[in-house]
Amino acid sequence: MELNENARIDTSQVEDRRGSGGGGGLGIPIPVGGGGRGGLIGLVIAVVVALAGGGFGLNAALDGGGSEQGDNTALEQKCSAENALDQLDCRNTLYVNSIQAYWQTALPERFGERYQATDTVFFSQAVSTGCGNADSGVGPFYCPAERKVYIDLTFYRVLADQLGAAGEFAQPYVLAHEYGHHVQTLLGTEQQVRRQQQRDPDNANALSVKMELQADCYAGAWAKNATGTADASGQKIFTSITEQDINQAIDAAEKIGDDAISERANRPVNPDEFTHGTSEQRRQWFARGYETGDPKQCDTFSGSV
Repeated sequence: MELNENARIDTSQVEDRRGSGGGGGLGIPIPVGGGGRGGLIGLVIAVVVALAGGGFGLNAALDGGGSEQGDNTALEQKCSAENALDQLDCRNTLYVNSIQAYWQTALPERFGERYQATDTVFFSQAVSTGCGNADSGVGPFYCPAERKVYIDLTFYRVLADQLGAAGEFAQPYVLAHEYGHHVQTLLGTEQQVRRQQQRDPDNANALSVKMELQADCYAGAWAKNATGTADASGQKIFTSITEQDINQAIDAAEKIGDDAISERANRPVNPDEFTHGTSEQRRQWFARGYETGDPKQCDTFSGSV
């Protein structure tokens, strides 16, 4: 994967709330496990509950809440410097730019709907959102109430060191998955599924799995088209994406399958409790999006997945 050093990093698409004082309380505490509060077992259990968000992991447990304001001054200065792409937050901002540039075109072309851009919020330790308060232990998430993506960038260390997905392209995959949930909200999928879950609570987990796998597929469609995305001046954002990069995204998808995380946490693998899909399902649906490059091929709701 190579990013274009000449591409402009648009920091207006993120909100930097790091150092803003957190969320005034932890909405979802990390469960206590063999490693203690915040240990590996507790953390991976929290991740399987919340990773990929979409209103069915973290957001289903959060109710209401407020939202803070960020200060992008330092980020703007850092991301306009010559070595900007050496910085984790600047690279992730550029990933966000690429993902939103893709959907700006793909959503009207493929679904006949206008894309509405939204921010990714960088936070540290804890954050207050329109869906409630959360700590960083829950992993990245999307809040449909205010249509924003949230991430503590230290999550990537967890993904690499504790979950075993160390590849660089795992990072844009995570963000593209969260923006897949934003697309589901714009298309009305999230609202329809939430109503169906309320009518049929016994099928709630199965519906959640379909939502998560569709977001994986949407992430794959973005990855296929990422080299065609550009900044506001027309400069390409990615100059290349290799097969190795795609394999890194697939590896990340597999490492955060419900079965894989249950096994890592030494918990029984119970398909009835799955909310995000197995490693094989996540790999298959990301690959489907990537191989077809067409988000219209991401219908996980027709038949079995």
